[in-house]
Amino acid sequence: MSTATNTEARTDERSDEDDVYVPATETLEAVLSTSERPPRPSAFSASVTFGWRAMLKIKHVPEQLFDVTVFPIMMTLMFTYLFGGALAGSTSEYLQFLLPGIMVMSVVMTTMYTGVSVNTDIAKGVFDRFRTLPVWRPSAMVGYLLGDMFRYTMASVVILVVGLILGYRPDGGVLGVVAAIALLVAFSFAFSWIWTMFGLLMRSEKSVMGVSMLVLMPMTFMSNILVEPDTMPGWLQAFVDVNPVAILTEAARGLMAGDADAGEIGWVLIAGAGLIAVFGTLTMRLYNRK
Repeated sequence: MSTATNTEARTDERSDEDDVYVPATETLEAVLSTSERPPRPSAFSASVTFGWRAMLKIKHVPEQLFDVTVFPIMMTLMFTYLFGGALAGSTSEYLQFLLPGIMVMSVVMTTMYTGVSVNTDIAKGVFDRFRTLPVWRPSAMVGYLLGDMFRYTMASVVILVVGLILGYRPDGGVLGVVAAIALLVAFSFAFSWIWTMFGLLMRSEKSVMGVSMLVLMPMTFMSNILVEPDTMPGWLQAFVDVNPVAILTEAARGLMAGDADAGEIGWVLIAGAGLIAVFGTLTMRLYNRK
């Protein structure tokens, strides 16, 4: 047998000269798939998949739901019975004014955990694997926000149920309540892009939480959530007039009371679109350079 023949017969064995394994053609054909390559997932499909991943994290770590269950209940009870008698004369009257505001406060303050989650995954190296996937690049970020929209909705429903038990009665009916929650969740989705940007910028999750609270505390407490701004100093009333959280609160309060203001609702939607345009763009630039 010639040398060439011996080489072809031993293609599936180790070479004595260079000790390199050369697989036979039959072996390669058995390993490689003969089916067609699956199509690349669409932007929507990839985003939903990452959103489902965020939901699975809640399933395996249910303690993450404390901030959208226990915290809203505590806030509702505390402010209702702490300020109700002093500000409105009775807790039932104050609850009619307070509950939409507490709903906004609880959900808006929950948005900061989006940035915390992003920062945690970056620290663990998860995003390095995401960047290698052949998917729409923003889908990972959008997936975080889609998963958090479930949390925002849950917090809103929990507060509404507690309010109904305490005596809150929305004059806007079911449609008004649903519209108010939808507006709140939509704005919170847009507002969360701010914290995704900080999640990419900050070095630790504690830094993200610190910056978030530095922004959220004045925006929520220096507003019309707890009291009417009529008795506030002029400079503070001017801040409340342009505070997006205060405008969102007034829009939600009007929807739930059956006295919706189209101007306020339109302003909230425009502000949300602006937040996505600005901070969504900045987030993706940082993500691509990370």
